[in-house]
Amino acid sequence: MNFTTPFRNQELIRTLLSQINKLKLRPIKIMEVCGGHTMAIRKHGLHQLLPSEIELLSGPGCPVCVTEQTFVDKAIAYAQLPKTTLLTYGDLVRVPGCYQSLSEARSAGASVEVIYSTQQALSLARKQPNHRFVFAAIGFETTAPGTALALQQASVEKLNNFLVYCAHKTMPEAMEALVADGLPIDGYLGPGHVCSITGSKLFDRLVARYSIPLVISGFEAVDLLQSVFLLTQMILQNESGIQIQYRRLVSPDGNRKAQSILNEVFEPCTATWRGLGAIPHSGLKIRNTYAQWDAEVMLPVSVHSLPDPKGCLCGEILKGIRKPTECAHFGKKCTPEHPVGACMVSSEGTCQAYYSYQQTE
Repeated sequence: MNFTTPFRNQELIRTLLSQINKLKLRPIKIMEVCGGHTMAIRKHGLHQLLPSEIELLSGPGCPVCVTEQTFVDKAIAYAQLPKTTLLTYGDLVRVPGCYQSLSEARSAGASVEVIYSTQQALSLARKQPNHRFVFAAIGFETTAPGTALALQQASVEKLNNFLVYCAHKTMPEAMEALVADGLPIDGYLGPGHVCSITGSKLFDRLVARYSIPLVISGFEAVDLLQSVFLLTQMILQNESGIQIQYRRLVSPDGNRKAQSILNEVFEPCTATWRGLGAIPHSGLKIRNTYAQWDAEVMLPVSVHSLPDPKGCLCGEILKGIRKPTECAHFGKKCTPEHPVGACMVSSEGTCQAYYSYQQTE
């Protein structure tokens, strides 16, 4: 049985588009803040199907893309230490640092290994007690619980050769920063997978403080069009608040067990986002209770940072103020095979989404 089929039903898609077109539209800007949404929108050509009054903006929803160059440089520095291996998920391997990527560093002799779960990372540490493993942890509230569980397990087992280099980030503060900067955003498509952990209440403060509407969306064509319809109605009626379209996975309260684990292991901190700069309370720092497994505490390294590549618009693209096609490097010097900026690397990156589905332009 194909569970995605009902959510790609052409009759439903036509009905939703008809309902959207019947609204008394004016120019509105809707931002999606999940890289999965960006990729799905381009894949299904939804940006072309919608009326011209509705403009979809891609925001800072790709965890790889918002990770600053310095993080990559420090990860490489860990990989170059004696008897040390840097563990990472695959989408970080080709992200450019100031000087090279993890993939290039590995080719030059650095010890970098791609893993698929934090449990695999723990397994490697158990099997090689005389070797040190540093896990480069990135991602939003969706992947942070896995890192938290790994830290708990390392503590229980006294796995002192396992360390976490943490750059987990949280979504609401970045979304608030965009609105506070005066960017013209009429409403948000909320990240469904993040909210499966946090619940919709994650965005209560954002909505209350800025009187902005938000609809938490699923990832298929019907999901996204229904979410755009609901959000457009709210915008046109000058309503603020939160609606959950993705009810098959998201509830107001979310996964309380996962939230409890996050709160035990992490505390909020200021985090630096590519393109957005330093945002207070937008990062997750390992608490002192688990400092013994915090790479930055136990194994500090320093690097010399450089500005982003000249001409790269990743920072402005992540803020939704520029589109990939406006970048002089796009599709020429910068491709998925040879990325200049992080937005072209990840499968959830805005530039890669535009590049991969150029036929829908």
